[in-house]
Amino acid sequence: MKSNKATSINLFSLKTIQMRTFHLSWFAFFLCFFGWFGIAPLMAVVRDELDLTKGQIGNIIISSVAITVFARLAIGWLCDKIGPRITYTYLLILGSIPVMLIGLSNSYESFLIFRLAIGVIGASFVITQYHTSMMFAPNVVGTANATTAGWGNLGGGVTQMVMPLIFAAFVGLGFLDASAWRYAMLVPAVALVICGILYYRFTTDYPEGNLKDLKKINPDFAAKSKNAKGSFVAAMKDYRVWALFVIYGACFGVELTINNIAAIYYHDYFNLDLRMAGLIAGLFGLMNIFARSLGGIFGDRAGIKYGLKGRVAFLGIVLLLEGIALIIFSKMAVLPLAIISMIVFSLFVQMSEGATYSVVPFINKKAIGAVSGIVGAGGNAGAVAAGFLFKAENISYPEALTIVGMVVVGVSALSMLVRFSTVAETEAKAEMDIALASKAALKSEPIPVTA
Repeated sequence: MKSNKATSINLFSLKTIQMRTFHLSWFAFFLCFFGWFGIAPLMAVVRDELDLTKGQIGNIIISSVAITVFARLAIGWLCDKIGPRITYTYLLILGSIPVMLIGLSNSYESFLIFRLAIGVIGASFVITQYHTSMMFAPNVVGTANATTAGWGNLGGGVTQMVMPLIFAAFVGLGFLDASAWRYAMLVPAVALVICGILYYRFTTDYPEGNLKDLKKINPDFAAKSKNAKGSFVAAMKDYRVWALFVIYGACFGVELTINNIAAIYYHDYFNLDLRMAGLIAGLFGLMNIFARSLGGIFGDRAGIKYGLKGRVAFLGIVLLLEGIALIIFSKMAVLPLAIISMIVFSLFVQMSEGATYSVVPFINKKAIGAVSGIVGAGGNAGAVAAGFLFKAENISYPEALTIVGMVVVGVSALSMLVRFSTVAETEAKAEMDIALASKAALKSEPIPVTA
């Protein structure tokens, strides 16, 4: 069966189903990130109102990413089973509920429960990566995955800047701080519902159509859905998947941690007000405009030139640089130097994420959803592990950042475990050659003249 996957990315077009899916998937992930971390830049206000301790804030940080580990595992299987379109629609609409309801919290315990529930929408990442992997050919799949994920992650930076402004707007309308943060959370919740409706209306599961219809006419799609459980088990047994699980924990897990603590870190250690702390913290996430895409672009180029082993080698190098940059950032006590070093660190952490998902689609072609889910869960597992460091009363935030940086340096060596057989390399090269030839043919086709 001829592949209908796109061999190029035309950012300014919505004509094809591939590009509509591209733009809706990153925007859906953006809004999920916005809702997921919408409360983070307002934590200083919540801390004062609910009288939270450092340990309780640590528990809240852990809860926000803990449930996502399990949600990502389930979502990857669901994508293989029922398709990404329906899966994303349900996640967006149902995920909006705890985002709305967190405003009802009146104690540490109730806030913790709602923060835990909100973490489910973090599984949106897996659907985004799955959907773009289904829509784009090998020569650009790393770039497509990295760009949609990066622009989605951008929500983590934008929310640091925008939520304090939304909060301030409600204060300006006459609401007290204790009410303003609660009403502010309604904004991302409503946006999630609207996006869920758009996703259902304007995307399909695959370039050929929706899984429900394709199962009736194509035995390959019927078998794919039927064998979803077996594919998940096969992915679980592959040691390379678990190496990437840990690697992704060392990059995306670190990004999640920074998203949770950056605003309060600058507020407490540099004596900045809530708005300025959020503005600076948001710079970390804003690097996703291009940084994660760079990881995917260079991963694809390494794949074109050196094969699958080139993708993996690039991943190991950029992860090592991330760890070194994080250690340097943790030592900065002067605000301008802290900002500069944070931006450099942000570049490498997001490039590492993009590089990881330029490798993922090639691990097991029959279980892309399962592999994406397991590796994606690793990001949240890493954030949970890091969360315990930031919870400890006897470890300062700078000390915790140093420890995390040292761990990342060590984890970079795990990239050497991600190897591919000669057969896999040959198949990948053949698939790449076909994709490149198809792209070249499209460029050389004359534009049809219409009367």
